[in-house]
Amino acid sequence: MTPLPPQPISPLDGRYYPVVHTVGEHLSEAGLNRARIVVEVEWLIFLTDHAMFTTSPLSIDDKAALRRVVEMFGHDEIAELAEIEATTRHDVKAVEYFVRRRLSELGLDAIAELTHFACTSEDVNNLSYALTVRDTVDQVWLPAYRAVLATLRTMAEQLRAVPMLSHTHGQPATPTTLGKELAVVVYRLERVLTQIEHGEYLGKFSGATGTFSAHLAADPEADWPALSKEFVEGLGLTWNPLTTQIESHDWQAELYDRVRHANRILHNLATDVWTYISMGYFTQIPVAGATGSSTMPHKINPIRFENAEANLEISSALFSTLSETLVTSRLQRDLTDSTTQRNIGVAFGHSLLALDNLRRGLGEIAVNEGRLAEDLDGNWEVLGEAIQTVIRAEVTAGQSTIEDPYAMLKELTRGKRIGQDELVAFVNGLDISSGAKARLTNLTPGTYTGLADELVDRLDV
Repeated sequence: MTPLPPQPISPLDGRYYPVVHTVGEHLSEAGLNRARIVVEVEWLIFLTDHAMFTTSPLSIDDKAALRRVVEMFGHDEIAELAEIEATTRHDVKAVEYFVRRRLSELGLDAIAELTHFACTSEDVNNLSYALTVRDTVDQVWLPAYRAVLATLRTMAEQLRAVPMLSHTHGQPATPTTLGKELAVVVYRLERVLTQIEHGEYLGKFSGATGTFSAHLAADPEADWPALSKEFVEGLGLTWNPLTTQIESHDWQAELYDRVRHANRILHNLATDVWTYISMGYFTQIPVAGATGSSTMPHKINPIRFENAEANLEISSALFSTLSETLVTSRLQRDLTDSTTQRNIGVAFGHSLLALDNLRRGLGEIAVNEGRLAEDLDGNWEVLGEAIQTVIRAEVTAGQSTIEDPYAMLKELTRGKRIGQDELVAFVNGLDISSGAKARLTNLTPGTYTGLADELVDRLDV
C-alpha cells in the first residue's frame, strides 16, 4: 500500500479546519510563540522605560520597530524559530534568541542582555497563555456563543405563545409554550455568559520560585513587586502576587469549568431539539443537494444537532481534564501543565465547531404547529392537574365537600386517554361553584399554559 502524504490527525486540522481555524490564530504553537515574543518585547520596553540599570527609554521609532517584530510574525519567522529550537531544545529559549537576533538587526545590541531579564520560562509562558486564551475567548469563542444565544432569544420571542405539550419523564405533562422552553435555555446560557465575561486572567512575573530573588540580587533598591504588577496589568491581565514558579492556573480552571458548563447546557439544547424533531414538533428545511441517508432518500437527518452533541462532549471532557489537572503542580514546579495546556485550543476548537453546528441547525428547522396542536388535542387528561387543584381551592373556600380530589382525578385520568366531552361531563357533575365549572370547562390543553407567554419577558428583567 502506498503511504499517504502527511495528514492531520485531528479533524479540527482537516475536515473542520475552515470552521475552527480562527482558534489556531491564538491557541497554536505559532500563536503561543507570537505571544511569547509580545511578552519579551514588552518587558524590554518596560525596563528601558523605567531606566533600569542606567538604560534610557527607547525612541518612538525603536519601540515601533520592536513591536513590528510581533506584527510581522509569519511563515518565515515560524520556520526560523523552529530552526533555533532544534538546537536549543527549549521553546522559550528559542524565543529569547529570536528576539536577540532582531535587536541586533535593529542596532539595539546595547540592551540585548535585558532580553528575558530575571525571567524563568514560566514568567513568559503564563502571560502568553493568559493573553492567547483571553483573545480566543473574546475574539473567537464568545462571538460564536453570542450568535447562538441571539438566535435562541429571537426564537423564544417569536414562539412565546405557541402552545406545546410538555413531557416530564417522557410522559405527557402540563402544557407550556415552545418559546418559554427556549427562554429557559437562554436564561441559563446568559448566566454563564456573564460569569465568563467577568472572569479574571491572572499573570505572574516573579522569577524562578516566585520570590523575586534574581531581581533583588540585580537591584536591591527597586520595588520589584510593584514593577511586576505594573507590567502584568499593562498587558491587560490581573496580577497574581503569590505563586510558586508557576502561576497557579486557578483562573484557567474557573474559566474552563464555566465553558464546560455552557457546553453542557448547549448539549441539553441539542438533545432536546433532536427529540422535538423526532416527535415532529420541528420539521427540517431541506437543503438543496444535501443527502440525508445513503440508502433512504426520504430522510433528512438532524446531523447538525448530532454533530454539536458529540463535539460538546469531546470539548467538555477536555475542559474537565484541563481544570482538574492544571490546579495541581508538585512542590514548586512540574511540567504536567506544559503538556496539558497545549490542548486548550483543541477544547475550544470542538466547542466552536459545536456552536457553528447549532447556529446552522437552528436556522434549518421550522415549527410544525399542526403537529403540536395534534398532540395537545390527543391528551386532554393533562387537565386533570387543573381540575383537582381547583377542587382543592373550592373545598378550602367552603364551596365543595369533595374528599381527596387528587385520588378522584387519578382514578379518572391515570394511564388513560380521555377527550373533551368526557372531561366537560365530569366537571359539570362536580360539587363546585358555577364560576369554577366555567373556568374549567373553558380550558383546553392548548390554553392551559399558565404564564408561559409572559415568562419570556423575564429574560429582560
